[in-house]
Amino acid sequence: MPEHPDQRFALPAEGQRLRCAACGNLTRFDVVSSRRTAAFWHYTVAGELTVEDERDLSAVAETVRCRWCGSATQVEVVPAFGRNGPEPAGP
Repeated sequence: MPEHPDQRFALPAEGQRLRCAACGNLTRFDVVSSRRTAAFWHYTVAGELTVEDERDLSAVAETVRCRWCGSATQVEVVPAFGRNGPEPAGP
């Protein structure tokens, strides 16, 4: 994560999550992000818009702040529980 709150960084990917190293919070964060998306726009004859099949092409966090302690410099990306960890011993 960034050393300064104004530095941009990538949002967590599949199998990752945020964690505040200052207080241990794993669940509550204020995130301001910029996203680049692609979507199918469908207008009715009356001019009403429906956006379908929207997907992120890229996403960058501008700021991430821990909701519990307020830290914006100690938030880090970590593996989600049960992901990328040691495999359970099998028979």
